[in-house]
Amino acid sequence: MKILHVYAGNLFGGIETLLVTLTTEQSRHPQMQHNFALCFEGRLTNELRSRGASVRQLGNVRISRPWTVLRARKQLQQLLRQEQIDVVICHACWPQAIFGPVVRANKIPLVFWCHDTPSGQQPLERLAKLVQPDLVIANSRYTQAAVPKLYPKTEIHTLYLPIADRNIGNNTDLSQATRAELNTPDEAVVIIQASRLERWKGQSFLISALGQLREMPGWVCWIAGGVQRPQEELYLEELKMQVQELKIAERVLFLGQRNDVPRLLAAADIHCQPNTGPEPFGIAFIEALYAGLPMVTTAIGAATEIADDSCARLVRANDLDALSAVLGRLITNPKERASLASGGRARADYLCNPQKQMTQLYHLLSHVVKKEAIV
Repeated sequence: MKILHVYAGNLFGGIETLLVTLTTEQSRHPQMQHNFALCFEGRLTNELRSRGASVRQLGNVRISRPWTVLRARKQLQQLLRQEQIDVVICHACWPQAIFGPVVRANKIPLVFWCHDTPSGQQPLERLAKLVQPDLVIANSRYTQAAVPKLYPKTEIHTLYLPIADRNIGNNTDLSQATRAELNTPDEAVVIIQASRLERWKGQSFLISALGQLREMPGWVCWIAGGVQRPQEELYLEELKMQVQELKIAERVLFLGQRNDVPRLLAAADIHCQPNTGPEPFGIAFIEALYAGLPMVTTAIGAATEIADDSCARLVRANDLDALSAVLGRLITNPKERASLASGGRARADYLCNPQKQMTQLYHLLSHVVKKEAIV
C-alpha cells in the first residue's frame, strides 16, 4: 500500500515526530510504503531524507497569496498522476483545506489525521470542513470527541501514535557525561520538561512551582525546546525573567532546541509537563515513560488517558500548591520515584507499541482503500 502523507513541514513537534517514526519503523510493517509531500524545507525534510524516505516539495504556501496555493496544488496533481498512490493522509486542517480538494478530484481515498481538538469555528477549520474525508483518525479519545465539530458524519477511529522505545537504558556513563555537559551534579535530582515553547505547555507554571521550592536543596530543572516562531521568542524571554525574579536562575537551564531528547531523558529523574491547556495526545509523555521517568502533569486532556497510578502523579489544573507539593515529595523520596519509574515502560508500550499501532493503522487504511475500490 502506497501512502502519501501531506503536511506543511515548517515546524517540528508532535506531528513531525510521528512522520519520522513512521519512516524509522517502516520495516515493522513493510506492507505500508510511506511517502511525503511537504511545503517547506526544514528539519522535518532533513530527518525524513536522512532515513531514506521519499519527500516531494510542493512549494512554499501562504493562503494570503492565492497563487502559491494554486502552484502547490498543481505540484500535488502532478505527483498523484505520476505515482500510484493508494491513499492520502492530510495531517491537520491546513493541508486538508489546501490539498484535500486535489485528492478528491483524483478519486483517491482521503484520510484526515486529527492531531488537535477542533472547535469547528476557526477559519482554517471552516475551510477544512468543506473537504469531506473518507476516514478520520484521532490521536486520542479526547481529540475524537471534538472531531464531529468538523465531520459529524464521517467514520472516526482513535489511534494512539506509534512511538518507539529508544532503549538507551540506565547507562551510568552516558548519564554522567550528559550531566557534565550541562554542569549538573551527579547527585542532583533533575526535573525535565522537553516540549514546544508554547504557553499552554506549562513551562511558566513549572517554574512557579519550583520557585516555591527554592529553599529545598538538591534539584535542578532542564527545559528543552527552542524558539520556532516570534511569539516563542517573547515567551522564552519571559521565562528567563521569571527565574531571575524567583531567584532560581542558577538551577533552571534552558537547553534550546535539541535533537538528543532521549539522552536528556535518560539522564533526568522526573518528567514534569504541567499543561495549563489540554494536551491532544502528548508524545513527550510516552517518551518519558519509555525512559523510565516518573511523570507529573495536570489532569486535563489526553494526559488522563496516558497517566495512571503505576507511573504518574496527576494534579489539578492551575493548582500551583498541589504541583509544588508533588514535586517536593518526589525530589525527596527516591523510593516513590523508583516505584513510578518501574511502571513507565510497560505503560508506554501498552499504549504506543509501534508494531501494534502500525498494524492497526494498516487495517484502518486497508478498509478505506478496499471500500473506495468497491465504490
